[in-house]
Amino acid sequence: MTHRIYGMSFASVYPAYVAKAERKGRTRAEVDAVIGWLTGYSEAGLAEVLADRRDFSAFFGLAPAMNPARDQVTGVICGVRIEAIAEPLMREIRILDKLVDELAKGRPMAKILRAGT
Repeated sequence: MTHRIYGMSFASVYPAYVAKAERKGRTRAEVDAVIGWLTGYSEAGLAEVLADRRDFSAFFGLAPAMNPARDQVTGVICGVRIEAIAEPLMREIRILDKLVDELAKGRPMAKILRAGT
């Protein structure tokens, strides 16, 4: 099954993540912190990703350090249970979607970043 999002650049979706968070009183820095926690991208690394417009496959494939705690991100996003997604790239995309959703819903950063779990 192919998904349209696979061929999209991360940079084309990033503004939607930021806008969703900002509409709910959160910040771009918090979105970047969530992305950094998940992928290991530093501020400079994320700026490079946005500048080179890499697609989601490259975004996750070239991530410096995917966080092993990301498996603790569970629940439903876009009508699909994250734990039930078999395709690895789509699972990573939906985990990121879920983290941004939690941020927009006002969840504390420590809980979003699974601190202490």
